[in-house]
Amino acid sequence: MTPLFSRSELDAAFPIVRQLVPETPAYLWPLLEKRFGFKIAVKHENHTPIGAFKARSSIVYIQKHIEAHGRPSGVVTATRGNHGQSMALAARTLGLPATIVVPEGNADGKNRAMQAFGATLVIEGRDFDISRRAAERIAEDSGFLMVPSFHKNIVLGVATYALEFFTAQPDLDVVYVPVGMGSGACGLITVRDLLGLKTEIVPVVTENAPAYGLSFETGAIVTTETARTFADGMACREPVQAALDILKAGAERIVCVTDDEIAEAVRVLFADTHNLAEGAGAAALAALARDAQRLKGKKAGIILSGGNLDETMMQTVLSGGTPMV
Repeated sequence: MTPLFSRSELDAAFPIVRQLVPETPAYLWPLLEKRFGFKIAVKHENHTPIGAFKARSSIVYIQKHIEAHGRPSGVVTATRGNHGQSMALAARTLGLPATIVVPEGNADGKNRAMQAFGATLVIEGRDFDISRRAAERIAEDSGFLMVPSFHKNIVLGVATYALEFFTAQPDLDVVYVPVGMGSGACGLITVRDLLGLKTEIVPVVTENAPAYGLSFETGAIVTTETARTFADGMACREPVQAALDILKAGAERIVCVTDDEIAEAVRVLFADTHNLAEGAGAAALAALARDAQRLKGKKAGIILSGGNLDETMMQTVLSGGTPMV
């Protein structure tokens, strides 16, 4: 399969990303190694200016659009939180107005964070996919640039974390990564292939939002009626064909975990690394925990993709429960 982008394109994305995001750390935590019995490198994308890996994406997408087509009158997108924060931060940096559509019941903390970056918030739809269609209508009516959750230039920005990770930890046997719309996993697969590494990339979904897992198994897009998970960064009902194509070509399997397993992984990360992970951010560790026996003697990596866990959910998780949504 032809790579989504070239190494030269990836290198050229770094100065754009570095306007907002310094290199994030990749730590080998000894308590995690003691718990599981093998080395685990954690890529801390929870340490970006928005607390999530998506900080790298929108700035690249918008800047590439400006270079090719000129400045838009504004930008609009749909999100459950991290993508919206990314766009709001990028728009503020580039001096553009931003409108963000979120679904009903979206995490209050993420809503307030997007507004704090200067975005106008619109609440519409019972889930992300309905909000996305609302954002597309707003873009058509207003003339604003629609910033998608998945696009070559979105993946290009996100993929800068993959190059950082593989450069800092070049001997990883396997890396686990959560899947929302697919940019993180597709970035890892593309960069691995550009570097000629043999690292296994394992995308992770939750059983409450299994659309990508079902699509991966069947080889064709499978949509679901709901995606009700507290791991809101993974709450996808309608996969993107371009992302599925990359996952099918570059991953041998997708692991499906439960929300209970994700909640336990949040507690483990808090106990062993003193980092708070949101649901999606802990999903990679949840999948690694399932595979622990087969990983003995290997070196594994996980993407802690974000730390924006709602306060109420945090209290539930750290007290031993699993949030219901």
